[in-house]
Amino acid sequence: MEHDQPPRVAPSLAPEHDWAAASRLVRPALRPVGTTGTDGRELRVPHSSAGPGKTVVKAGPAGLPIVYILPGVGFDVVVGVDHLLAWGVGPDQVHAAALANLDAWSVSASWVDEANGQRKLVWSDWGEGMDAARILLEEVRSRLASDLAPARRILVGLPERDLLIAAGLADGDEDFASLFAHYVADRAQAADDPIDDRIFELVDGELVEFRAPSRD
Repeated sequence: MEHDQPPRVAPSLAPEHDWAAASRLVRPALRPVGTTGTDGRELRVPHSSAGPGKTVVKAGPAGLPIVYILPGVGFDVVVGVDHLLAWGVGPDQVHAAALANLDAWSVSASWVDEANGQRKLVWSDWGEGMDAARILLEEVRSRLASDLAPARRILVGLPERDLLIAAGLADGDEDFASLFAHYVADRAQAADDPIDDRIFELVDGELVEFRAPSRD
């Protein structure tokens, strides 16, 4: 019995070559501190002998680099200089499209929450590669602050790409911060795609590295 074959996309219309197609798919991803690449503002044509062009990397919150991903069947493609040249767009357009796609996904991706007395946790772990990147969205940061109110400080963990976890730290409960930090570090160490073993906090809606209060 013959089976219908899926329609083939002309190479010129594939996301790697066509911005109209890529703009609907591209999404941001966080990477570990120290990830290297280019900001994409001074484009240089890659030499064939040197392989693909450099990865496009944008400075993200709290020193975390942002890269851009084209999801594929079985693997993802990281956006590089060669993509920008093929698409005829700059890094700002890629960033705007990636955040718009992340936001569209995030709107329908639910959160899990748990409370034990004054201790509260909220997390996202859908396993689609976009959980940690949700922290880039202003709406998400506002929601975390609201859901974890009236906590004095909002702690955030981004140990791997498939987990964003936040906790409300109440006055006088510094032990909870220590437990949270150990959990995040353990998850980062065991992750296939780790991001950061530190914990962060939201201050005036922005992500910064957490500084434990002095016990003096």
